[in-house]
Order: sequence, then C-alpha cells, then structure tokens
Amino acid sequence: MERTARLLHLAKYLTFLGGCLLLAGCSMKAQHLVDANAASMTPPMYLPRELEKTTLPSYTIEPPDILAVEAVHLVPRAPYRLRSADILVINVQGTLPDAPIAGPYVIEPGGMVNLGLAYGAVPVAGLSREQAEVAIAKHLQGTLRAPMVTVSVTSMAGLQQIAGQHLVGPDGTITLGTYGSVLVVGKTLADAKRAIEQHLSHYLENPEVSVDIFAYNSKAYYVITAGAGLGDQVAKFPITGNDTVLDALAQVQGTQQYSSKRIWVARPTDGTCEIQVLPVDWQAIATQGVSATNYQLLPGDRLFIAEDNLVALDTRIAKILAPVERIFGFSLLGAGTVTRFSGSVLKGGGNPGLGGG
Repeated sequence: MERTARLLHLAKYLTFLGGCLLLAGCSMKAQHLVDANAASMTPPMYLPRELEKTTLPSYTIEPPDILAVEAVHLVPRAPYRLRSADILVINVQGTLPDAPIAGPYVIEPGGMVNLGLAYGAVPVAGLSREQAEVAIAKHLQGTLRAPMVTVSVTSMAGLQQIAGQHLVGPDGTITLGTYGSVLVVGKTLADAKRAIEQHLSHYLENPEVSVDIFAYNSKAYYVITAGAGLGDQVAKFPITGNDTVLDALAQVQGTQQYSSKRIWVARPTDGTCEIQVLPVDWQAIATQGVSATNYQLLPGDRLFIAEDNLVALDTRIAKILAPVERIFGFSLLGAGTVTRFSGSVLKGGGNPGLGGG
C-alpha cells in the first residue's frame, strides 16, 4: 500500500510537471512570434546611423529642464527705489581725517546704510538715488561742516534673482523672484529669450538677457532589458544628439547574463501610423564594425534587449514548481518527524547507547 501511494504521488508530480512545460512552451512560442515580427521589419534606408548622423531639430524647453539666464543689460525704470541688499558706492568729501567715507556700502535689512562708528546709520530704503544723497548729506551735517555726497548704485538685489539657474516647473514656467514667472514650455531658446525680455520690460528699461540650457532633463531615450521572468529593467539616459545603439549599451554595461543578442529599437508613434521597429545586428556591430544597424537614437526611443529563451524557460519552471517543492518539503519533514517520534520513543524504548533498556 505504501509503495502504491508513492507511485501515485510520483505520477501526479510528473503530470503536473508536463503541464508546466506545456505552458512554458506556449509562452516561449509567443515570445518567438514577437521576436520574429521585430526581425521581419526592414527599416527604411534614410534612418540616421553611426556614420550618417543627423542634427536634431531645435530644442524645445519642457519640464524639468534647467535654464541658465545671464544678465546682459538690466537697468530698472526710473525712478528706482532702493531696497535692502542693494549695494551703493558712497563718496563724501570733507570727512574726518581718520574716518573717510568712500567705497561700497550694503543696505542692511531694515533699510539702513551704516557709514561707520563716527557717523552712524542712515535710512535709505524706498528712496531714489538722488533722495539718498540728500538724506545722507543731511545726516552728516550733524558731524561735518559741509559734506559733499555722491551716491551710485552698483548692484541691485532684485536683479540678482534674474540671473542664474532656473528650473522649469511642472506648469512650464520659470520664476524670476519678485519679477514673477515666465511661461517657457514648448519654446526654443530664442523664443524663451524674447518671452523673458518682454516680461521684464514692464519693470526694466530695454532688458537684454542670454538664455541657454544648463541641464537637458526632458529629452531622453530608454534601454529596456527583459528580465527572463525576473522583471524587466528600464534605464533612462538624456539625449545628447550623438547617441547610438552602441553608446546606449555601453551605458548599461552591455547585455546581462539572462539577456540574448536579439535587440531592436522601438520608435514611438501616435498609434495612427505604422509601428516602427528597427532590428539591431549586434554581432555585426560588435565584432565586424558594421554600422548599418547602429542607429542614432532619437528622443523617446526604446532600445529593447530580449530575454534568453533558455533562461526564461528555467525561470518560469522554477516559479511554477517552487510552491510544489515547498509542499513536498513540508510533507517530507512532517513524515520524518512523525516516524521519528512514533517508534520506540513513544513505547518507552531508548537508545542503548544512552542507557535505555
């Protein structure tokens, strides 16, 4: 009876294993169909390749690009009102011999400009440059006989918020501090320059700035490696305008142990035109230097590395059989435990070597 039960369990196990292999075979067949479809598509001859690259169209700004804005000509509209953190160059004639007033002075928080221990501080925030000269001269008349004051503005705190690096936000704008926000999404660099200057013209006289891309974050290509049943891996890399299939594979350290040499480029479409799949002859690129399929990658391209069929089959079988192996393991462990404690131990017997009779 015990032998018959074991044979019955073995027959069930083999039947289950056969079903698993059949399911895996169907899955492999479906994968072969996908690979065959990719390999059967002949790419057009005009596509840019390693030795026939093309220049990309004018870059359009999108989140989360980072723009570098430099100030070429930024002069506030008159009359400019002084504010905290502005830097003034103050020169006074007729000062005390040991306490001259000449050089740059920062307007401190609170709107005061400190002229030193001998003269004290003067409130100038909210005044024009001419009014600041009069206020400083009037303040010094309490200490000096006939001070002659000249004031010039060398750095304006508000303008410092314009120059620098600006992140394009999710709403497609960059923030220029107290000067508000400017919509730049979808614009080229020339268009963004004009938009920023037009916005600043409400506050400044004939503003002129230069705009460049500090970080190209919105245009990228993707390298997708099928994980042979272990989950796909996706890597994202920014477009430089000179990327090829070989460059992309170098970024991910080549193919993995579970991937095959079946590689293709899937170019994004809107669904209304024919799907564009570009098969890659990896052996020709790597071992023969043939650049025919070493395509130049464009924004949004997916470089797909298919899985190794044998590794995928092994992984799928392991996934299906893992629960069965656990059940059999628990069954064998339980049977062994019952056998061990149902013999002479329960009957009072013992191990002769331990003194049992």
